[in-house]
Amino acid sequence: MPLKKLIKILNKKKLLNLNYLFFFIIITNSFIFTFYSGFRGVYPIDSFIIFDSGFKVLNNVHPFKDYWSLTGPLLDYMQSVFFLFFDTNWFSYVLHAAFVNSLLSIIVFYFFLQIGIKKKYSFIYAISTSILAYPTIGTPFVDHHAVYFSFISVIYFMLAIKTNRKLFWILSSLFLVLSFFSKQVPSAYIGLFLLLIVIFKLFLKKKNNNYLFFFYSGLTSLAAILLISLINGIPLKNFIIQYLYYPLTIGENRVESLTHDFKNTFLQYKFVYLAILPAILVFVLEIFKKKKINNIENFLFFVIFFISVIIFIYNQKLTKNQILIFFLIPWCLGISHYFMIKIENKKFIINLLLISLVAVTYKYHIRYNENKKFMELENIDKSGAINARILDKRLSGLKWITKRYFDDPEYELKKLGEIKNIINNDENNKIIVSDYQILSSLTNNKNYAPNKWFDPLSIPDKKNKYFKEYQEFFLLKLEEQNIKNVYIVGKDKLEIFLIIFKNQKCFRMYDLNEISAKLDIRNCFKSF
Repeated sequence: MPLKKLIKILNKKKLLNLNYLFFFIIITNSFIFTFYSGFRGVYPIDSFIIFDSGFKVLNNVHPFKDYWSLTGPLLDYMQSVFFLFFDTNWFSYVLHAAFVNSLLSIIVFYFFLQIGIKKKYSFIYAISTSILAYPTIGTPFVDHHAVYFSFISVIYFMLAIKTNRKLFWILSSLFLVLSFFSKQVPSAYIGLFLLLIVIFKLFLKKKNNNYLFFFYSGLTSLAAILLISLINGIPLKNFIIQYLYYPLTIGENRVESLTHDFKNTFLQYKFVYLAILPAILVFVLEIFKKKKINNIENFLFFVIFFISVIIFIYNQKLTKNQILIFFLIPWCLGISHYFMIKIENKKFIINLLLISLVAVTYKYHIRYNENKKFMELENIDKSGAINARILDKRLSGLKWITKRYFDDPEYELKKLGEIKNIINNDENNKIIVSDYQILSSLTNNKNYAPNKWFDPLSIPDKKNKYFKEYQEFFLLKLEEQNIKNVYIVGKDKLEIFLIIFKNQKCFRMYDLNEISAKLDIRNCFKSF
């Protein structure tokens, strides 16, 4: 019996629901690609940050209150939940990323079904999304969560504009709040833009006021987060300084240094621009043909789509990080597909869009998932990667290779193993300052470093007006924990760490091995 006939019979007898089958395949694909990528190679400063912060929250150590954080707290709390239910290991860490990847992909599938794209095409666009989204890094990261949640907010907002259903207004606002508490941008830009759209609808004075649920949902979500903060004793002042005021000083510098040359503005995102081009052409031609806007909802649908893409590109440029927005390509092609339905000879053009999608998906899968460009491992032979189980069984299955020690990952793990044993044998109160932030968890060190991560941006420069706030906060947390020893793993962190001490002669330093040192800071407390 032919497969199509069998599916038709099963559908009639309600024995098979293709939607559920497609959802299952999309979720499975999302997990497979994220796990494949997440267990191949690491970039310590990015790969381990949420592992450490999740471990902190699990041990009742909270952002803003106990450690300085200029990135959102949502990932810290989400990861602590995954650790709580699936244990503190690399599997549950990658599982977090795979979960978000699945959520994103099935929402894309649902979106296209809702706007009238056939199931088979919606499925293809969702599968492409699942390959181009979280697998590019494979582990939880603030930029990815923030962009994906803002993107989901836009998707639900567009559905709300099209259908005016309360649920879509509620979900749009909810995901916007989740995005903001992952990272301040792009949610701040997206939120401002969507707010303008809502205000515009307010002036239309239509009888149905379902759009007000956008506000109700946002306020309820913020109230819930405020309640969680109060329960955990997070001071509002700390949150404002660390998450709002200090990051603004970073943003100002980035905006001032932003370049708008042809390569960085257009060439890097050429496939995104090409993907939205058919939608633009059809939309503009339709307006010129009719010489008026007949349907305000369809007009807003397009405007939200177009402006959101521009915002995501601008935000990507502002982050000055590896590109993570290529997952927009299948969505943009799907929107173009939606506008193409109305024209003649659409079958040829739609097939052309799908062929382009397959080619672009393959291209970026190879570049990011296989060659690990986001982890800066693109031009490195990864065949020498070794199982990180030799460092700790909780890292079983992770094929360890980093950019710095790509030619000898075994040496790197050996040195980390040495420092791990030294820390385990030290009965004094101690913290670890390193890009290898997994060491706190691997040594089960309950003392915590009072910073989420140690890089030149997370620590205010001495000239920054918030440096004194940071210095006082950091030293106070060391004193409260009665810290005696500081382990510096990665000696390049010495310069970043030592600026907190007013007396640069109060500590004694001991070399432990080629990559690590120990600071005895017990005499520094007198100089606080």
